[in-house]
Amino acid sequence: MRITRRAMGLGLAALHARGAMAQSTYPSRPINWIVPFTPAGITDINSRLFARKLGARLGQTVLIDNRPGAGGTLGTEVGARATPDGYTMMYGTQGTLCTAPSLFRRLPYDPIRSFVPIQGLFETPSVVVVHPSRPYRTVEELIAYAKANPGKVNFATSGVGTGTHLATVLFQTVAGIEMTHVPYPGSGPALTDLIAGTTDIMFDYAVATREHIQGGRLRPLVVTARERIPVLPDVPTMVEMGMPDAVSAAWSGILLPAGAPADVVEKLAAECAATIQDPEIRHNAESNGSRPMAELSRDSFARFIEAEIPRWADIVRRSGAQPS
Repeated sequence: MRITRRAMGLGLAALHARGAMAQSTYPSRPINWIVPFTPAGITDINSRLFARKLGARLGQTVLIDNRPGAGGTLGTEVGARATPDGYTMMYGTQGTLCTAPSLFRRLPYDPIRSFVPIQGLFETPSVVVVHPSRPYRTVEELIAYAKANPGKVNFATSGVGTGTHLATVLFQTVAGIEMTHVPYPGSGPALTDLIAGTTDIMFDYAVATREHIQGGRLRPLVVTARERIPVLPDVPTMVEMGMPDAVSAAWSGILLPAGAPADVVEKLAAECAATIQDPEIRHNAESNGSRPMAELSRDSFARFIEAEIPRWADIVRRSGAQPS
């Protein structure tokens, strides 16, 4: 009996030792980070800075692997099917995790069961901008005009079911107004037509609208955030306008494929939580109109995703976007 107990004790000690060794040696090679969007956009810019900072903390290179297509779902599927050893990270977003289930009939991954949430990254509210010639200079005036002229205000978007389209639908629902949707094949052409006066209003991000606002080509009415953003400090928020239910933001975070070792999850989560606090990352995010989501680590990020899925499913339903 004494021999058996001693053997069991040695076995348990060996298991603990192997676990501690795995955690202390991870990562022993470069980590691949799948970003399911094209290079050079705000997603890519934010992820590359974070990858460099995280790699420095881990002592290994974090390589950005851009896999665009189908609104980010193609790259997200690649991440879901990757070997769950901690050497493939996934860049998840509101779109790929929370609106995609309502927009695609056969989504090739499950936003909850296919991944292990690690850390929230950035949230980016929209700026509501209008052509300077339009008669509404405030949100209150826009709402009053739209109520008096149902369907006569045209809003441009980067496409049906996109984040900015759904943010506009949410605003319409909360405000109790009806505007006419003019979808474009991307944010660039939509913004071009808005500046030309072809359309009336658009929800877009500060990184795309700031120069046009400063140049007087667009007039900002409100930011769809709870707090003012440093890059547009004079623009009020939805909360200030008495519309807290219209608050919305595109957000992102880091995930691992389901089945990743617990010790690897723990170490990566700790390093990501420390990285998001880096002053350079905060400054870079704020200069693009974003906010680091440092408060969403591990369990809180998982709960956040679970709560966002039904919220955006309801907004997709109201938008009239049909699953493809």
